[in-house]
Amino acid sequence: MKKIITTVVFAIGLVFSMTAQDKMMKESTKTIALEQTPGEFTQKQLSVPAGTYVFEISNKGVGHDVGFVLVKKGMDVSKPENHIKTAYVTEVVKTGEKQQSNPTVLEKGEYVYFCPMNPTATDNTLIVQ
Repeated sequence: MKKIITTVVFAIGLVFSMTAQDKMMKESTKTIALEQTPGEFTQKQLSVPAGTYVFEISNKGVGHDVGFVLVKKGMDVSKPENHIKTAYVTEVVKTGEKQQSNPTVLEKGEYVYFCPMNPTATDNTLIVQ
């Protein structure tokens, strides 16, 4: 009986700890909003401090679904293994809608972003300071 009570107390403590950690993560997560129009992102270059971000991608009249890919600058953008997968939107973005990525930790450096479904340039730059 003592072992069961200890296990339950431990489990409750673990759930509380995870909830507090999730809350801190959510409070420290910022949003980077980007808009796609036919063939391009409206923002070509951004600069942000290092931290945790969610990418919010808007489809402004593209006429078909769009997505989002983030890659460390200098890496081959055509290779999915170089993509920062947490930055992918969780669902394709339909015309007139917006979708978000999962939280993504960005460390100091330069990144490039593009859409593989809306042939945008691969030289859109995100600078993390």
